[in-house]
Amino acid sequence: MRYDFNDKVIWITGASSGIGEALAYAMSNRGAKLILSSRREDELERVRLGCAHPDGVKVIPLDLMDSSMFGAKTAEAIAAFGQIDMMIHNGGVSQRGLAIETSMEVQRRVMELDYFSYVGLTQAVLPHFAYRKAGYFVVMSSVMGKVGTPLRSAYAAAKHALHGYFDCLRAEVVSQGIGVTLLTPGYIRTNIALHAVTRDGSPMGKASVNIEKGLSADKAAAQILRVVGRGKYEAYIGKMGPERMALWLNRWFPGVFTRMAPKLVPK
Repeated sequence: MRYDFNDKVIWITGASSGIGEALAYAMSNRGAKLILSSRREDELERVRLGCAHPDGVKVIPLDLMDSSMFGAKTAEAIAAFGQIDMMIHNGGVSQRGLAIETSMEVQRRVMELDYFSYVGLTQAVLPHFAYRKAGYFVVMSSVMGKVGTPLRSAYAAAKHALHGYFDCLRAEVVSQGIGVTLLTPGYIRTNIALHAVTRDGSPMGKASVNIEKGLSADKAAAQILRVVGRGKYEAYIGKMGPERMALWLNRWFPGVFTRMAPKLVPK
């Protein structure tokens, strides 16, 4: 499958910064009509104005922790341009903390934001795609959706869950003209570490050395457009660094990776 972004209506969550912001600019440059969502309306407006075609961009504030609004927000998104062609699930939060110390409140919060919000919005959008017999879900997972390393238990659990759900969904809807691409980014230079929740739910509040050395968000967006444009089922996004090697080792030599994993503490 080849995907042409021109004149497509694309809804991006987590669009006020990082990869979501970079995707907005890249897709607007390709001629797409955009619906941008996050909690921060002022930042969404800034991103809208920075797009190549701001008149073709609709801002819809959305709190992914408030699933009661997903139906209404989906109806608003469809009404903006008359349809939705692609849903990009990109919002979420990272996490740092030992499993034994991380509260159940934090475990549930991360799962709600990084997994259940994706499922909830998918269920709200899916009838529209099914009716049109066309649609595309692009899902921001992570390398941590494929491996396990220290301090990331809640985050990895949510990301692993995305693969289970969306692989099953793909099998159910591919015959209806609906596509699914799972993205597994490595280290991308965004502010995700600053807002990562710690064992008690407070933000980490400092930059990550690994992330600061990662791929820029605009280059990540360019890679994403290439793999989505080719209709890939799943793709790594990032530099050819240690996180890419981790995926390879875990797939082909899982015993070797399991022995290495205790030393792979995020910096």
